[in-house]
Amino acid sequence: MSFCCGASMVGTKGTLKHYHTQVHNVPLLFCPVCHRVEVHYKVENEYEVLAEYAHGDGVSEIDFQDFIMEDDESIFRNCVNREDEDPNDVVQSQIDMSLDLLTVAKFIGDSKWESELKKRLAVMSRRRMRLQHNNSNGMK
Repeated sequence: MSFCCGASMVGTKGTLKHYHTQVHNVPLLFCPVCHRVEVHYKVENEYEVLAEYAHGDGVSEIDFQDFIMEDDESIFRNCVNREDEDPNDVVQSQIDMSLDLLTVAKFIGDSKWESELKKRLAVMSRRRMRLQHNNSNGMK
């Protein structure tokens, strides 16, 4: 599990650009608060090798999925949430986890972590309100 802004990142797949080569279907970790993206640590080395070779060969696009042996389930097993889940469930899970971690941060007296978690909770709460608003407008 990877952490950012005080709590867990969301597992997803996406396209990354390596010089002039676009690498599609790369397993990524995404922070729903600050939007930081990083290659999932389980495939980071494979991504770097493939991207370098593709760039060296002058390939403009390549599908990472064609070269990876692990399946999505084993790659994302350690992620608390995945982007393909219901957005309301992802946001609620992130809020619940941040609240649990906030209790720990207060207990151990880590004010910096506590502050990061409070900022994360504020962002996720706004996101939950937007989702609820959009869902109620969509039902009309």
